[in-house]
Amino acid sequence: MSDRGTGDGGDVVMEAKGVCLAFQRGGVRALDGVSVVARRGGVTGLVGPDGAGKTTLLRLAAGLHAADEGRLRVLGLDPVRDANAIRTRVGYMPQQFGLYEDLKVRENLDFHADLQGVPMARRPERFGRLLEMTGLGPFTGRLVGRLSGGMKQKLGLACCLVKSPGLLLLDEPTVGVDPVSRRDLWEIVYHLIEREGIGVVLSTSYLDEAERCHHVVILHDGRKLSEGPPRQFREGMRGRVRLVTPAAGVSPRHVQSVMARQPRVIDATIRSGRVRVVFAEGRVPEADGLPAGLCAEATPAEPVFEDAFVEMLSPRVAKGPNRVAVENGVDHGNGTEAVVSVRDLTKRFGDFEAVRGIGFEVRKGEVFGLLGPNGAGKSTTFRMLCGLLPASGGRLRVAGRDLRTSGAVARERLGYMAQRFSLYEHLPVQHNLRFYGRAYGLKGSRLRKRLDWALREFGLEDRKDQPAGSLPGGCRQRLAMAAATLHEPDILFLDEPTSGADPLARREFWLRINGFAQSGVTVIVTTHFMAEAEYCDRMLIMSQGRPLALGTPHEIRAMARTNDKPDPTIEDAFIALAEGRVQPGKENQGG
Repeated sequence: MSDRGTGDGGDVVMEAKGVCLAFQRGGVRALDGVSVVARRGGVTGLVGPDGAGKTTLLRLAAGLHAADEGRLRVLGLDPVRDANAIRTRVGYMPQQFGLYEDLKVRENLDFHADLQGVPMARRPERFGRLLEMTGLGPFTGRLVGRLSGGMKQKLGLACCLVKSPGLLLLDEPTVGVDPVSRRDLWEIVYHLIEREGIGVVLSTSYLDEAERCHHVVILHDGRKLSEGPPRQFREGMRGRVRLVTPAAGVSPRHVQSVMARQPRVIDATIRSGRVRVVFAEGRVPEADGLPAGLCAEATPAEPVFEDAFVEMLSPRVAKGPNRVAVENGVDHGNGTEAVVSVRDLTKRFGDFEAVRGIGFEVRKGEVFGLLGPNGAGKSTTFRMLCGLLPASGGRLRVAGRDLRTSGAVARERLGYMAQRFSLYEHLPVQHNLRFYGRAYGLKGSRLRKRLDWALREFGLEDRKDQPAGSLPGGCRQRLAMAAATLHEPDILFLDEPTSGADPLARREFWLRINGFAQSGVTVIVTTHFMAEAEYCDRMLIMSQGRPLALGTPHEIRAMARTNDKPDPTIEDAFIALAEGRVQPGKENQGG
């Protein structure tokens, strides 16, 4: 993707010079001498692992914290001394959007307009533009709690814009929303820049979004590592990227798992059925120099910003993605039998039919994905599969048991990782694990052995006495997965497990999932991150509670293939299906 403009001209809207901030609890230095300049008419992206300082810098700019050292100016003002003026000229969208779910869409807009002193006479014109821009016009009377995640995201952005800001601060604005909503948000951001000339500073965990920024700042442990336009980072990786085609009969996931552990490999990810491998500087091997029997072809590929990010950050983390080694302890073996069988699954909430006519099977050792736009019914379907929500109709068998009659017995063989991790934040890591181990029926030496395994395997030994709520996001994710796998389940349910996790944590997570699947554990996962769908053996795409398409990644991508786009991605197919631009054949529909 080409850079959108230079972002070099225009007025400075935010300037940090040597900014430092330490939080009293634990003496953590959240920012350590950070200097950043953001300009009007461009997007400045803040990227980095969990705990890098991205959110802290945005909160400083919004006047919610005061720096310990250094100088910070926002639109020429001091965010602390001139806090009232800042609030009327800066739009700030935190990760949780700051919406009131028991109020309607229009009432939320009015509330934020009251806070920002927008006169009543100006509201109809301003609200009209915002509702048109966000597509929320037909929903002004709907309670916010009944909006999909993508609609809440767009409403949160609209509330930031009720009074035309000079600077827009966006903290992880696309976490947990589908590709269509992500695309819509970026269109809104570009529209604001081009039509109103504002400056935008945003943090993001999605490195493809860094490509959309005019200027990128990489942070780690509160320090600035590097900055520049995305193309500057890409050029430094030229000649070191290969697309590896698996040999006949070899799965891309197996090739990716092997390549990720090669000593000269910086990164290995699955892209459109092939494995994208990034090598360290020096001679890059061709196909005959790769592990024998795995690879049929290796062709050069264009570098992306993400390549440079992973090269820069991997050596700085304690346990990089290519050093994960899953030892699950049990060889489940692989088979062809269906361990999950769904037929004509239906769920009604009063008169509302949230899920209708869903059907699929998942085999032992398979990784199966549930995808769909926000509000498609994925989470509802997922909760029924886990036995957490009773079905209104249809047949649902998990681990050989009918969930409608033997749910308690079936749940003993399941592991469940909730979207919000369901951890006890005030309890230390090891106490969380002990609680879940006992809940799963583990005790005595068996419990102690599994606790030792979990702390070692998930890199939590040094944090075992730390409260779960104080962990960085990636560590909380590892703890939640450790708790879900303590009892060695046959089937693992993962609900948006990497939402908001940084890129290195996501890679580490999928290497572990691959290890579990190879040992015969069946994995069912929901995700909004389309690159992760490539790691699934098969997937079901849902829309408005109904099955839209069912198939392998290759079959799903093929639905979007055109003369103009001969090599589509899963995201291309997802958007085309969600918007009704392509229609799957009956062989690719669930049910």
